Amino acid sequence: MAAITDSRRFAFLRRPGAKTKVAGNEEPRLPLGRQLLLQILCIFIGITVLFPIVWIFSMSIDPRNFARPDALNLIPPGATLDAYMKVLNRPTSNAISFLGLAKNSLFIAISSSAIAVGIGVTAAYAFARLRFPGRGALMIAVLGVLMLPSVATLVPLFVFLNQFKIEFGDLSFNLRASLIGVSLAVISSQLPFAIWNLKGYLDTIPKDLEEAAVVDGASRNQVFLKIILPLAIPAVAVTGFLGFLGGWTEYLTTYYFIGANPQNWTLSIALNSMVGDFARTTTWSEFAAFAILFALPVSLVFFFFQRYLVGGLAVGGVKG
Repeated sequence: MAAITDSRRFAFLRRPGAKTKVAGNEEPRLPLGRQLLLQILCIFIGITVLFPIVWIFSMSIDPRNFARPDALNLIPPGATLDAYMKVLNRPTSNAISFLGLAKNSLFIAISSSAIAVGIGVTAAYAFARLRFPGRGALMIAVLGVLMLPSVATLVPLFVFLNQFKIEFGDLSFNLRASLIGVSLAVISSQLPFAIWNLKGYLDTIPKDLEEAAVVDGASRNQVFLKIILPLAIPAVAVTGFLGFLGGWTEYLTTYYFIGANPQNWTLSIALNSMVGDFARTTTWSEFAAFAILFALPVSLVFFFFQRYLVGGLAVGGVKG
C-alpha cells in the first residue's frame, strides 16, 4: 500500500504541467508600490531619451524651414518630406551629392575599423598569451597613447603624413590630403583601444583549450585561427562596431586634413557646413533631415545586430 502511494505521488510530480518549487531559486516579487515606481522611472527615462529625436524629426518635416526654431512643434502643420529630397539631391553648395559624401564616410569607417581590429586582435593575443622582453613597457606605452586625447596627436600626424607626396608630371598626390591619409590617422587613434579591449576579452578564454589543441598537434597559428578567433567573435564584433562608429562620425581629423577639397568631404563635414554664422542662417529643416539620415545607417546596424553586440559587451568585451 505504501509503495502504491509513493508511486502515485511521484507520478503526480512527473505529470506534464506540474509546477515544482525549488528552494533558493525563486526570485522574490517586488511590492506593487515599488514596481509602479520603477515603471514610472523607466517611462521618464524613455521620454527623456526619445524626446530630442522626436523633436528633430518634427523639424525635418516642417515645411516652413525656419532660420531659427521659434517654438516646440512636435506635429508641424503641413508636414512634408521635401527637406529629405533636397538633402539627398544636393546637401551643400558644393558639387557633391549625399551618396558621394556617404561613400567617403563609408570608406573611412570600414577601412579604419577593419584594419584596427585586424591588427588589434593579433597584438592583443600576443599580449595575452606570449611572454617576451619589453612586454610590460609596451603595454604601458599602448595605455599611454590610449589616454591621450585625439586632438593631441592631430598636429604630429598632419606633419608626418604631409611628408608623403608624389609629383610626377600631371600626377600630384599628397597622402595627408586624401581619404587614405585620414584613414591612417583614424586607425592610429583606434588601435590602442582595440588592443586593450580585445586583450581584456582574450584573458577570459581558458588556456586549457589551447593546451589541448597543442597536444593534438596544432600549431600556434592554428590555435589562434581555429580556436581563439572564433571564441573572440563577440568582442571582435563590439570592437569593430565601435571603430566603425568612430570612423563614421569622425570630424576634426577629416576637416583639418581634407577640408580644402570638397570632393573628399564626409557627411560630418557637410553637416557642419550647413550651420551658418552663429547659426543665424541655418535652414533647420534640412539640417534636421541631414542629421537623421546621417545617424540612420549606424542605428539600423545596431538595431539588427544588438543581440550580438550587447552579448559581446556582457561577456567581457569592454573589460580591461
